[in-house]
Amino acid sequence: MKNIQLKRVQEANVKNKFVLVRADFNVPLKDNKILDDSRIRAALPTIEYLLKNNACVILMSHLGRPDGKFVDSLRMDPVAVRLSELLKKPVHKLDDCIGPEIENDLNSLKYGDVALLENLRFYSEEESNDPLFARSLADCADLYVDDAFGAVHRAHASITGVTKYLPSYAGLLVQKEVENLSRLFEPEHPFTAIIGGAKTDKLGLIEDLLKTVDYLIIGGLLGNAVLKAHGEKIQVDIDEKTLLGVNKFCNSKKLVLPVDFAMDKGIASAKDIGPKTIELIKDIIKKSKTIFWAGPLGVIEEKQFRKGTYEIAKAIANSKAFTVIGGGTSAEVVFDLKLEKKFSWVSTGGGASIAFVQGKSLPGLEVLQK
Repeated sequence: MKNIQLKRVQEANVKNKFVLVRADFNVPLKDNKILDDSRIRAALPTIEYLLKNNACVILMSHLGRPDGKFVDSLRMDPVAVRLSELLKKPVHKLDDCIGPEIENDLNSLKYGDVALLENLRFYSEEESNDPLFARSLADCADLYVDDAFGAVHRAHASITGVTKYLPSYAGLLVQKEVENLSRLFEPEHPFTAIIGGAKTDKLGLIEDLLKTVDYLIIGGLLGNAVLKAHGEKIQVDIDEKTLLGVNKFCNSKKLVLPVDFAMDKGIASAKDIGPKTIELIKDIIKKSKTIFWAGPLGVIEEKQFRKGTYEIAKAIANSKAFTVIGGGTSAEVVFDLKLEKKFSWVSTGGGASIAFVQGKSLPGLEVLQK
């Protein structure tokens, strides 16, 4: 979405108002414990801005895939606990997100309070963008702020539905996401994109990036698919649809493919890039002035196949280029290595970031445009 002008929360009168905030608290959990709180931390600037202006903040988010059912292991309680620690003030966790009891609970709140609604996806009406569900969410507030960039590519009740009933604005995180990702539309050259991962959903992204990049480094499943399209004997199953997809660009001179692979029990394994490929990519990174990275270059779920991805992450971090991480697994790698502060921007978006970079129309941003 090029040249998008958003209605910003700074332009709204939030003082002494009840503000409904859509955040992205879809954090990884294990045994009811949060494994990575980066998405919660990303929401803090907007929450703190609203509190500073004496608003009552009503937060809402989805968590996991409960498929329209109440699932105890996917309740928002761990998020409320962590959020309370980070804000250094109580967060009122509610047991539902709509209904008369919730209305009573919210009516008892004061300006300067923070409340967190229960998991939105306990209701199938959230994903189906049911207008009555959206209206029930909106009824508790004076205005709406969307700070969940990771969900702006979804036309859900809490993303687009509520905007029909409340004055609506972009939160500070959404603003920063748009500002930083937009720089990729007019990059400083040389512009390098590094695309990897275990999915084939980035075919369109690669086609679009090839119009503007100087180098497109491709690894992961799609990298193996291109090598296979070139006639290389790659011991990875790749479906015909993917092979047909990569045929559209596999001969581009901008592509940079793996030249070797990591060894696994004496055999070259396509699960990770080898030392020559790592050095080749590092050389390109050194001369790049803009870098966009989306997707690991190896099967990082297996420790012996992490080296390539981790080495490249460190090289990008030490680069003097404008560097953007497209969310998802790449962002997880950056946080795992504690390198997030060395990147120009680490997106919280994943799928939303990819769609934005492709120039696709995002429902959650469309409704926030001036």
